[in-house]
Amino acid sequence: MWNPACDFVEQRVGFVPGWHRSFCLGWDRWFRGSDRRPALMLSLDRGGRCKGAVYRLPPNAIEANLGRLFRREIRAKPSARSPRWVNVRTDKGALHAITFVINRSSERYVRGLSLEQIADALAVACGPWGSMADYLHSTVSHLEDLGIHDKQLWRLQEL
Repeated sequence: MWNPACDFVEQRVGFVPGWHRSFCLGWDRWFRGSDRRPALMLSLDRGGRCKGAVYRLPPNAIEANLGRLFRREIRAKPSARSPRWVNVRTDKGALHAITFVINRSSERYVRGLSLEQIADALAVACGPWGSMADYLHSTVSHLEDLGIHDKQLWRLQEL
């Protein structure tokens, strides 16, 4: 969201029913984690609802932008994340959008951790792309800039 990896001509805030934001993609050892301190990454998981950003791609560059986005989000096969069409509710009407959701069959799907366990992992994980503490802070800051207050992410920052 704060690093969309694609060009866009419009950004809206919207709700995606049936999915929620979760630190369920683990254990990253290449980007924001290491062998000694692996990271948990955010993905969408089933259940609840997620309020976030939806982007409209430039009509003359859809394929190029989708290619960049897919290369960033799907780095290995089989992928821990799957592209999926979702319905998004916005103030300007409903949209159909592509997002990436956790593949619950993946070995990288992490579930059952308490907020305290997640916070402990985020507090120490750091890799070539920076720390998970910075990742969490950037995510919360950009959500707040959009008028979105994610109580769980704020709680993780407190912990």
